[in-house]
Amino acid sequence: MTSNTSDAERLERTADAAKRLREAIRRVVVGQEDVLDAMLVTLATRGHTLLVGVPGLAKTLIVSSLARALDLSFGRVQFTPDLLPADITGTDVLQERDGQRSLQFLPGPIFHNLVLADEINRTPPKTQAALLQAMQEREVTVGSTTHALPRPFQVFATRNPVEQEGTYPLPEAQRDRFLLEIQVDYPSADEEREVAIRTTSSAAPVIEPVVTRDELDAITSLVPRIPVTDEAVDLAVRLVRATRPSSDGALDDVKNYVRFGAGPRGSQSLVLAAKARAALRGEAAADVDDVRALIVPTLRHRLVLSYRADADGVDATRLLDRIRRHIA
Repeated sequence: MTSNTSDAERLERTADAAKRLREAIRRVVVGQEDVLDAMLVTLATRGHTLLVGVPGLAKTLIVSSLARALDLSFGRVQFTPDLLPADITGTDVLQERDGQRSLQFLPGPIFHNLVLADEINRTPPKTQAALLQAMQEREVTVGSTTHALPRPFQVFATRNPVEQEGTYPLPEAQRDRFLLEIQVDYPSADEEREVAIRTTSSAAPVIEPVVTRDELDAITSLVPRIPVTDEAVDLAVRLVRATRPSSDGALDDVKNYVRFGAGPRGSQSLVLAAKARAALRGEAAADVDDVRALIVPTLRHRLVLSYRADADGVDATRLLDRIRRHIA
């Protein structure tokens, strides 16, 4: 079997696995197709996701259902103002056995494959920062000992965009570690009617594992090897550079409303996410259409806007739409 044939088979299996996952999640989640597609992109890239939406839009249900469909362990951390870093990572506890005392590490809820960081903006930056090492190096250091996290390990954080009292902004370094920021919107009228019927008439259906860990490993290994056209890479770089007010040819809106644009990690994430989107659809290469489709969720959370933007009611989504129209 030639390498080309092998790659074609891997792509076909990847698309089939994505189809099985979508069908499994649809058994318990009504609508939110775009949200699920974006989450599959982050899953295929071993990335992390920030889900933004008001309560009650099935954010937790989607993540827990995804874990069940993949037969992965699921952990949930409810972020509150009094949460401490040790409540997330774990801590050393003193134990006595046979008259001997010793320190033993007690793992925190972060030691799972898929971790839901619920309402991450409700805890101070010091506690939020407890996730930084975990998200980047897939390990945590407690005391003088470093502990490896399970593989795979991915964080799905949620943020309520409405409530501001008792919340804290996410540090820029942490926002940059999220591959995508996914906006979770209200369902349509028909979808909301279906939700009302399903959740009040019978027990929720049970999701059985539909994709094995070996299949998931094969997908995450395949994505970096997916070819990407030169035009797609050039477009990704130009889009990211266009978010920086100091760049040559930056739009007036960018100069007026953006303090800091996306860094090089934005370009890397946009290209990688485009590869994942292509692979999940069974496409042999990522192109400019894949990049265009992921501009907003990949770059939205990486822009630091000015006070003037807030005063004028200009948000990152609107700015990125203008940049996309100008460049893409």
